[in-house]
Amino acid sequence: MSARILVVDDEEIIIRSCLRILSGSDYEVDSAPNGLEALRKLNDNQYDMMILDIMMPNMDGLEVLQRAKEAHPDIDVIMVTGLSQIDTAVRAMKLGAFDYLPKPFDPDELKLVVERALERRRLMRENQDLKSEVSSKYRFENIIGSSPRMQSVFRLIAQVAPTNGTVLLTGESGTGKELIARATHYNSLRKDGPFIAVDCNSLSENLLESELFGHVKGSFTGAVTNKRGMFEMANNGTLFLDEIGNLSLSTQAKLLRVLQEREFKAVGDTRTQTVNIRLITATNKDLKAMVADETFREDLFYRINLFPIHVPSLRERRDDIPALAFHFLKIFSGELEKKVTEISEGAMSALVNYAWPGNVRELENTMHRATILASDKVIRQAHLAYIIESPQADLEVPRTGDELKRVKKEAREKSVENIEKLFVLEALKRNSWNVTKSAEETGMQRANFQVLMKKYDIRIRGAAHDSDASDDTQSP
Repeated sequence: MSARILVVDDEEIIIRSCLRILSGSDYEVDSAPNGLEALRKLNDNQYDMMILDIMMPNMDGLEVLQRAKEAHPDIDVIMVTGLSQIDTAVRAMKLGAFDYLPKPFDPDELKLVVERALERRRLMRENQDLKSEVSSKYRFENIIGSSPRMQSVFRLIAQVAPTNGTVLLTGESGTGKELIARATHYNSLRKDGPFIAVDCNSLSENLLESELFGHVKGSFTGAVTNKRGMFEMANNGTLFLDEIGNLSLSTQAKLLRVLQEREFKAVGDTRTQTVNIRLITATNKDLKAMVADETFREDLFYRINLFPIHVPSLRERRDDIPALAFHFLKIFSGELEKKVTEISEGAMSALVNYAWPGNVRELENTMHRATILASDKVIRQAHLAYIIESPQADLEVPRTGDELKRVKKEAREKSVENIEKLFVLEALKRNSWNVTKSAEETGMQRANFQVLMKKYDIRIRGAAHDSDASDDTQSP
């Protein structure tokens, strides 16, 4: 749809000039000879832009601008002024005008400022549409989970979202804690402000401090320019600190000060900056146990534990697996341009009965791979065999007594293997992927525990099998 423009000037020659210049473009141009007529037309019609002369009899351009902006705040106004009225034009900018043109102006000047105003208008609308789309995406009803455990989570989010209360999300990796954090933000009074997410697990202590608080040029080797920190970027919005249990004690102390004083200093800076943020944190660790071990500050724990929400693992909400599986199937079949719409009964049974140590993230990856493998419209059990090691995936039906004994023996061995693999994964998760602690907790020798890890190809990312990596994740 073309833009509608209203030209307001008491000089007929200016109106005719503007109409001639803009008539060749994709604009609908109307005119008014004075301020009163302009306000009447604004009330009767919808315009995207007004080109408005400052000096007019009875009602000058500033009064027209002020009244127009009060009634139609979205309209863009370009002021037309004589050279002696530049100060007045600047006042008009403060009242909400987009720009001004000094008389006499040439056609290219007018076209350029009109195009700039309309381009800004288009970008603002796109930004608003994007915000609405994002806000809609993170509505509670768009987060899949009809199980009682998830419904309880939704009720808690609904209670805390409209407040400025600090939220602590706990639960295993891959359960969707960031999705819950975003839902809390986009259902809050801060939804029009920024949502800034920081993964405390991915950066070293020095880099994390710079990432959170920013730094000034020359504050350390490699700091060649000033850098804004996440706290500054999240001002008037929400800051999400994922895996907060991995913060060092010194960084915890600085974070506590920011939460208490609402102020911070960038690395290497002497100036104090104030900040207004809502904090949401998440962890897959037992912070109470860390407080007891003196690896997490007690005062910080009580500060962030104002409103705890536990996000259940996928095996604690198996009722949600079918809906989630079909949700991911729809996404990936669309992305891959494949008409895969069904999941066989055997495949669904395998999905529902699998332990899902990687939770929703693992289910998402599994459905992605299965959709790639599917040759027709159905996801079958064979498409899941690589991820989900089910004894029934390719079960041979015996025909003799000897075959029955052999098949039963193989099934028992396979079942034991599944239990062993899950035993190792669960122990590692409980101990933040620290091999030594996992072996000690299970009462096994470290070498024997590592033998099981090697048997099932369970690795600690970024580390060899025989090393500890308490802050890494497995890649089975």
